[in-house]
Amino acid sequence: MAGEAAAFRFVLEARSGAARAGTFHTPHGPVDTPAFMPVGTHGAVKAMTPDQVRDSGAQMILANTYHLALRPGEALVAKLGGLHRFMQWPGPILTDSGGFQVFSLPGKEISDHGVRFRNEVDGSSMELTPERSIEIQNALGADVIMAFDECTPYPADEALAATGVRRTLAWMERCLRAHARTGDQALFGIVQGSVYPALRERCAAGLVALDLPGYAIGGVSVGEGHALLCRVTEHAAPLLPESKPRYLMGVGLPEDVLAAIGFGIDMFDCVIPTRYARSASVFTSRGRLRLTHRRYRRDGYPIDTSCDCAACAGGFSRAYLHHLFAANEILSAILCSIHNVRFYESLVQGARRAIGEGRYDGWRSEFLAAYGRAAGGDD
Repeated sequence: MAGEAAAFRFVLEARSGAARAGTFHTPHGPVDTPAFMPVGTHGAVKAMTPDQVRDSGAQMILANTYHLALRPGEALVAKLGGLHRFMQWPGPILTDSGGFQVFSLPGKEISDHGVRFRNEVDGSSMELTPERSIEIQNALGADVIMAFDECTPYPADEALAATGVRRTLAWMERCLRAHARTGDQALFGIVQGSVYPALRERCAAGLVALDLPGYAIGGVSVGEGHALLCRVTEHAAPLLPESKPRYLMGVGLPEDVLAAIGFGIDMFDCVIPTRYARSASVFTSRGRLRLTHRRYRRDGYPIDTSCDCAACAGGFSRAYLHHLFAANEILSAILCSIHNVRFYESLVQGARRAIGEGRYDGWRSEFLAAYGRAAGGDD
């Protein structure tokens, strides 16, 4: 922990109710929290260059252990200077453990040792264990790496969720023993337990006892819906140390992010901004628009008149974007991805300012009142 303590530090700077604003210091620079991390599954945020991601306001991004291990392989990434150099991203990076992807595969075999599954690239049989996940992540070289946990599906009965907690805690110990880069990589644990408060408490207590540099809440973006997501997060967040960053994995829609910030969460990631952008769904301060709708065929306004992204400030109209999607032009995905990622970064920046001013709950209510008007009512 001594090396981690020197390289990683979380400074809590303001509170507004349970909402927190702080700075997470890493070897590749600071991250202002609350923070939204765009997802670069294969080592690239889809339809965006690293400079465009940086210009959106993003300070930290996420990449996927499982997919990068399949191709190009962690050995090649390490040989070419590590993930930062490989993808030309100078800022902090977080890699997930690969657990969510593996547990989503059909035909997997789960045991206390690990998970056996079929390689989706060449069909061969593979096994991912806590030790193997950490080995891959050590080679990739991200600033923050995640423990290999059992991602419990939803719905799950209490017995299945309890088995997941037992394995998650046992695998955390194995991850710690396998972790070979404690000086420049922070290993976060993941709180599981599905929708069962006692199981969440048991998992959190076991992880907190290990004095990790950060903690995540997992298993809340697996189909449980907004109400249950809020219930689980509101219960689990206070179980985690005040002095360490709290990360809610795979979340989510703007209303989910804002609710979780109100419960004391610091870090988020989700594929929604870029995935929605590729299907012409864009976020605005007054709701979500689908630009393929015929009403935008002659619309000269930008996506959002209050947005300062390169698409909106650059003068690209809704009519032009409608045309690009109709013509199947790649630029449609590029411009909408730039806009959506900027929307999310502006969202967490606004939350941070409101926390600093001690008025987060009021600011969130005002934002959601305008956002809920859903301009155009397209989605």
